[in-house]
Amino acid sequence: MVGFLLTALFVWGLSILTWMFVSKRVRSADVTRIKDRLTGTQKKKAKSADPENVALFQPEEVKGKITRSLLTKYNQTKRLQDFLEQAGVKWDAARFVHACMGFFIAGYILWWLFAPAEFHGFSLVAAIVAAILPFVHVMRLKKKRLHSFEEIFPDSLEFVARSMRASHAFSVSLEMIHREFPDPLATEFKRTFEEHNLGLPLDSALQGLARRVPLLDVHFFVSAVMLQKRTGGNLAEILDKLAYIIRERFKLRGRIRAVSAHGKMTAVTLSCIPMGVGVMMFFTNPDYVKFFFTDDVGQIMFGAAVALQLIGYLIMKKIVTIEV
Repeated sequence: MVGFLLTALFVWGLSILTWMFVSKRVRSADVTRIKDRLTGTQKKKAKSADPENVALFQPEEVKGKITRSLLTKYNQTKRLQDFLEQAGVKWDAARFVHACMGFFIAGYILWWLFAPAEFHGFSLVAAIVAAILPFVHVMRLKKKRLHSFEEIFPDSLEFVARSMRASHAFSVSLEMIHREFPDPLATEFKRTFEEHNLGLPLDSALQGLARRVPLLDVHFFVSAVMLQKRTGGNLAEILDKLAYIIRERFKLRGRIRAVSAHGKMTAVTLSCIPMGVGVMMFFTNPDYVKFFFTDDVGQIMFGAAVALQLIGYLIMKKIVTIEV
């Protein structure tokens, strides 16, 4: 069995090296194609190229073709791509899926090699947990990025209002945000301005901003601008009032967070006590704890205990979470 796992690990490593080699060849072909386009010799080479080498000129279809087709079939490509854009990760959906698959295989093999023999039945659970790690990492980046955006968003609204009072156009004010504010706010507004500057209607560009930054305040901003464009009014005054409302929401949210801190601490403590007791029992009386891993009835009891503990934590978290 160990020899089989070592062979599987070797095959997995060989596939990674092969993928890196193919990616390098694809990038080299892409650079060559760009150079040929700049020198005007691409058409001549394309006519004399063999049909088998045509794929080198289309690297986006070489890497992850099967994964992309599956994601497209089940309508998950756009959802995953939006999720990655919201986190500021410059990956495509296929690469993210490949990362999850790689973590799944690595987690399964490492658990099987290094865990005791009586725990080999949990290899699949360890692999699933490992596969979730890229998703958790991207979710953490998304939360951090949106929080950074939300902190400086009221200042940007007041900046746009002052700029419009100084007789600047609204689109020019969006472009000025890129020079006056840090990322991620500067990057998102620069992209919005460039999309509008290249011919995309302002409504569509703002809706793209709301899709990439799924915050309630951003949706209010987009709705206010689109409504003012249709009905008229003083947009600078609207943006000032919106910035004031956002700051007041921040203050209210801080008070609620302070009041609910005791409940959150209680929920974490009650959830950690069973885990702590289980670890202590594993060191003091391991034979008693091994029953939950080796016996069929014990495994059912262990799974039910974990599920009930998770449900209890989610209920307590729901109670102390108050949306503003």
